Amino acid sequence: MAQSVKFYRYYERWMKLYKKGAVQPVTYQKYQITQQQLTKLAPELRMKELSRLTYQQLLNDYASNHERQTVMDFHHHLKSALLDAIDDGLLKRDPTRKAVIKGIIQRKHKVKFLNQKETQALLNGLDLGTEINWDYFILLIAKTGLRFAEALGLTPDDFDFAHHRLDINKTWNYKERQGGFALTKNSSSVRKVELDWQTVMQFSQLIKNLPNDQPIFVKGRIHNDTVNHYLERLCNKAEVPVISIHGLRHTHASLLLYAGVSTASVARRLGHANITTTQKTYLHIIKELENEDNDKVMRHLANLM
Repeated sequence: MAQSVKFYRYYERWMKLYKKGAVQPVTYQKYQITQQQLTKLAPELRMKELSRLTYQQLLNDYASNHERQTVMDFHHHLKSALLDAIDDGLLKRDPTRKAVIKGIIQRKHKVKFLNQKETQALLNGLDLGTEINWDYFILLIAKTGLRFAEALGLTPDDFDFAHHRLDINKTWNYKERQGGFALTKNSSSVRKVELDWQTVMQFSQLIKNLPNDQPIFVKGRIHNDTVNHYLERLCNKAEVPVISIHGLRHTHASLLLYAGVSTASVARRLGHANITTTQKTYLHIIKELENEDNDKVMRHLANLM
C-alpha cells in the first residue's frame, strides 16, 4: 500500500517529518516550493512507478523552463527523500542514480560584485553623518560580508571594540511582520568577524548611547527590496554597476580573495558551512588566481638554472 502512495504525497510527509523545525524557515520554504512543483508536474506519479526513466522525465519536464542550478536544487531535495524511501524499503533501487541535470540557458544576471575601484567609488558617495542610517548599513556589509539578516540583527552588545571584533550570533526575522530575533542560517554562521580600526572608531561613536540589546538598524518593518532600491540609487550616483545587498557580501569576499586571503579564511569570515560552498561560489575567481600562481611558479622554476 505504501508503494501505491503518490510521490508528491510521500515527499510532503517526508518534508514535514524530517525538515520542519530542523532547518531555518527560509530553507523550509524552499522544500515547500519543491513540493508544489512536484505536485504540479507529476500529480499521478506513484512511488511504485518510480524508475530511472520516470525520474529523468520528471527532471526534464522541470528543466524545460528552469535554469540548470535551479534544477540541481530541485533534484537534491527529491533525492534526499528518495534515499530515505530506499532505506525504508519502499523502493528497491535508486531512481536518481546517474540522473542527468539539464536546464535552459542561464539568463543574463546582474553583476554579482564590484571590483576594488568600483567599491571605493560607492563608499565615497555614502552619507556617513552622526546618526545610524542605511549608508552605515551598506558600509558595514561591504567591510564585513555579513548577510542581510545578520546585519539587521546586530545590537550594540555584539560589538567588541576592545578586540576589534563583531559577534555574529543571531539574525533579524525581517520576513515576518512582527520581526524579532532569529537563529543564524546554520551553526557555522555563529562566528566572530574582525573589524578594521576605522570601522571600530566610526561605530563606537554611533552606538554609544543606543540600547545594548536592541537592533541598531531596525526602526520598523524592513523590506529587502527597499534597501536594495536604495543601494541601486547609490550605485547609479557613483556610476558603478548596480548590485544588490547580497552583492556587497560577494564584493567583500572577492576583494579578500584577490588580496591573497586563503579560501578557508574567507569561508570562516562569511560563515559558510564548509569550504566547498566558498569554492563553488567563487570558482571563477579561484581559477583566475590559480592561473596567476602557475605563472609565478614557472617564473620561479625558470630562475633555478
